[in-house]
Amino acid sequence: MTPADFIDALEAASLPNVFNPWRDHCAIHDRGDAPAVRRENLRLFLDRAIAAEVTTMWIGRDLGYRGGRRTGVPLTDEVHLASASALLGDIDLVRATEGPAMAERTASVIWRVLGEVRQPVVLWNVFPFHPHMADDPMSNRCHTRAERDETWPLLQALIGMVRPKRIVAIGRDASQALADLGVAANAVRHPSYGGQAEFIAGMHDLYEINSSRLPLFDAIEPSSARH
Repeated sequence: MTPADFIDALEAASLPNVFNPWRDHCAIHDRGDAPAVRRENLRLFLDRAIAAEVTTMWIGRDLGYRGGRRTGVPLTDEVHLASASALLGDIDLVRATEGPAMAERTASVIWRVLGEVRQPVVLWNVFPFHPHMADDPMSNRCHTRAERDETWPLLQALIGMVRPKRIVAIGRDASQALADLGVAANAVRHPSYGGQAEFIAGMHDLYEINSSRLPLFDAIEPSSARH
């Protein structure tokens, strides 16, 4: 499967009480062409990551309404779109919404640590869409086991494209889901609900980072071949 095929498969998915940012349009916040913008953002991100032989994935649980639901790039809010662009060699990621740029607490911590890690990664979620309460599209809920099972082939396809040497599961829910699916991963605490310090410490341990230094990440250039 190619990134274009993968994005076509994402776009085709439709589930109740789930917002698919690569298919659905938010009447409150989105520009008219928002789903197409988000598809292009993700295509650019995946094309460059695969061309550059990025073989590390960070996987969370599902999209939040302040982050990937709006940008089309998992674990990335609008405030950090420029950081995501720079991480992969200045690709042109753009906003799909109107009004002020929205920040997400989880994305802010993720991108702080990415700046310290100095290595590009592929960001994803066990459940790739934004699950919400039936009467509140701007709410977050945990995806169900049935929803995960229905979309598992998408995660499997992405892992097959990236062929990661390391997968980091962000949070207990993601770690347990990946274990249930037979995917080996290093587990770190989720940064929300008081877990920020433990998340940062866990990532520092994985990447052998001295906590006293805070370097900027290095952008990468695509490579001509994969090994």
